[in-house]
Amino acid sequence: MEEIQSQSDNYRSSSSSASSPVSRVPSSNFFYLRKPGSLRQPISFEDSPDWEETDIDVRMEEGGDSINVATTPASPSLSKLNSCSLPSPPLPEGAGVARKISGAYIAWKDLTVTIKGKRKYSDKVVKSSNGYALPGTMTVIMGPAKSGKSTLLRALAGRLHRSAKMYGEVFVNGTKSRMPYGSYGFVEKETTLIGSLTVREFLFYSALLQLPGFFFQKKNVVEDAIHAMSLSDYANKLIGGHCYMKGLPNGERRRVSIARELVMRPQILFIDEPLYHLDSVSALLMMVTLKKLASTGCTLVFTINQSSTEVFGLFDRICLLSNGNTLFFGETLACLQHFANAGFPCPIMQSPSDHFLRAINTDFDRIIAMCKNWQDDQGEFSSVNMDTAVAIRTLEATYKSSADAAAVETMILRLTDKEGPSLKSKGKASNLTRIAVLTWRSLLVMSREWKYYWLRLILYMLLAVCIGTVFSGLGHSLSSVVTRVAAVFVFVSFTSLLSVAGVPALMREVKIYTSEESNYHSGAFVFLLGQLLSSIPFLFLISISSSLVFYFLIGLRDEFRLLMYFVLNFFMCLLVNEGLILVMASLWRNIFWIVLTLVSAHVLMMLSAGYFRIRNALPGPVWTYPLSYIAFHTYSIQGLLENEYLGSSFAVGEVRNITGYQALHSAYEISSNTHSKWKNLLVLFLMVVAYRVIVFVLLRFRVGKFTSLRKGFRCNRDMKD
Repeated sequence: MEEIQSQSDNYRSSSSSASSPVSRVPSSNFFYLRKPGSLRQPISFEDSPDWEETDIDVRMEEGGDSINVATTPASPSLSKLNSCSLPSPPLPEGAGVARKISGAYIAWKDLTVTIKGKRKYSDKVVKSSNGYALPGTMTVIMGPAKSGKSTLLRALAGRLHRSAKMYGEVFVNGTKSRMPYGSYGFVEKETTLIGSLTVREFLFYSALLQLPGFFFQKKNVVEDAIHAMSLSDYANKLIGGHCYMKGLPNGERRRVSIARELVMRPQILFIDEPLYHLDSVSALLMMVTLKKLASTGCTLVFTINQSSTEVFGLFDRICLLSNGNTLFFGETLACLQHFANAGFPCPIMQSPSDHFLRAINTDFDRIIAMCKNWQDDQGEFSSVNMDTAVAIRTLEATYKSSADAAAVETMILRLTDKEGPSLKSKGKASNLTRIAVLTWRSLLVMSREWKYYWLRLILYMLLAVCIGTVFSGLGHSLSSVVTRVAAVFVFVSFTSLLSVAGVPALMREVKIYTSEESNYHSGAFVFLLGQLLSSIPFLFLISISSSLVFYFLIGLRDEFRLLMYFVLNFFMCLLVNEGLILVMASLWRNIFWIVLTLVSAHVLMMLSAGYFRIRNALPGPVWTYPLSYIAFHTYSIQGLLENEYLGSSFAVGEVRNITGYQALHSAYEISSNTHSKWKNLLVLFLMVVAYRVIVFVLLRFRVGKFTSLRKGFRCNRDMKD
């Protein structure tokens, strides 16, 4: 205790000096705090003034399905705590008045989450956390990096990773039942938006994917979400911009991601880092918008690293974490009193959240070690000498023995004493509806985004012109057979390699799927079928345009049925390529590894396709089995050559003729059966299906491995921390 008291005294001294760089104010009166109703009364935290606590009364009405939340008038904003701070923004209308709110409350008791290998010294990421969140309020989980904020948020929402194990109890409206679909929303820290859609279009398609019912009903829901997140001025603007037009700023993009969850009108909304990558103005606007949303009755729980004074004044309750330990849970203003009681008062002119993180972030110990080696005339650096480990132990011990911790336990007992109305599912859109929506949305996106297929169409056309001009004027003599075989091989192989241009677009498709699947807006089968149906028109356009250019430049047989087979064969090659890219995009998340693996696979398949060496002469292990059989180049080239040469003949001298099969047999291995080309086309079609099945398996078991642990709570209240 002497060590803790000594460190507390040192930190109190450093806080006072930090607040006034010119002159040092004694610690007994350095902080000017005013109790509600008093004006400019200098007091000391050492005197432990009595705060007027805000009491919250939560009761369930008999025979009703609503919760009465009675509060005292709202506490003064933090601008009244600091005489030099700017005034906080006005709260939404009716925020501090007693009101009847229909919503859902959530409470957690002795919640512990363990993830093997997550921590260096312990697998416990969250340790025996207690807390609650009420309708119409904003509850923030705050702490430094790797303190367990996001893990606690995911545990409350039932979205922990499979490797995580949860112990304890989570109650929603007094019951331990799982939250049904549509009753809550979860916003990830980083969400993938579709830049080629406007805000209204993006939210409308999201509503179609999530909600059952008629179109006009969903339009009303979308307009409500746009209004709730103050996006009316941006509703008709493209999210990612277009040509020379800039896209939405980060703040508006973040609000769009939140609005996507609001189309379900959830009763509880979980947000991971709503202020991520936002500047101070955007962060303040975001918090005012969320405060307005909370005033409608929605229960908001979100994580945050730190905030400005004005933003901090909008929070209702704070859960302060450090290394998984709960250092405080309660009213935001009471947290200042808690730090003061523990010996760490907040200095003047410093944001409370900055002060909290300064006291509990162990990374500051490295800064302290550096500063101790420096000499400063005014002693500013030498005064920063508090050990954060001691501060954390002090704050934790003070909180466990405080009235705030007892009040939390009492509130949890009151919230869980009687079961409230169970949350009801709002229904889902049918799979057929989702497939139709995804198909139409993808068609719209692909038609607007030139990087998807329009760029590939130009590249394929240019490549076809180049190959066709190089191999033009071959004639139809026997000597042209070998050269024409080379032209077909180059066309199939190089166009397959050129499919690398579609990697970024398909990577984005997989990212969008992952984002939507994590919130149950989509599924692997729905995504694959929608993506396939939407890509068919563009791939067929590429195949027919490139085939026509190449077919006539190199002088293939001028018959319509042969031309149509050539187009179908090349179209199947493009579909196989698309499936192969999707497999790589599902395996890897880095574009470098996707391109490297894809190019390597194409090179191996080109070597075993039978052009450089006839398949019968290839070494048996690896090259013949299995490479030559899984290389789609083999079946495509065989089919195209059989389509061209079976049924044709070449004159040898003046009397003798040989068939096209005989002329080609020595250059490339084909079958003499006239139906063989259709068998090759069937093999390509089966490859299209096989690659989609592989992607389906990868999407189900590799992408988005979130699982709900609500079905199997493992309660272990006696677990040691």
